[in-house]
Amino acid sequence: MEDELRPEYDLRSLRVRKIGRERSGFGGQFIQLAPDVAEIFPDAESVNEALRFLIRITREGKQSPSMAGRGV
Repeated sequence: MEDELRPEYDLRSLRVRKIGRERSGFGGQFIQLAPDVAEIFPDAESVNEALRFLIRITREGKQSPSMAGRGV
């Protein structure tokens, strides 16, 4: 079959977006970052890593008042 696509195009990794009411994400929730935030994070994994860090320090912060009474 003859086509005009360049050989470097790998269509196997192409994701097709559904449109309309019944569209859904590809295996999870889709969250759109604000442009200024998106500039900082190169990929989804870096966003997840930052959020996990924030969750961890927030949880540790909630535990600190009980430790404050111990002189810690």
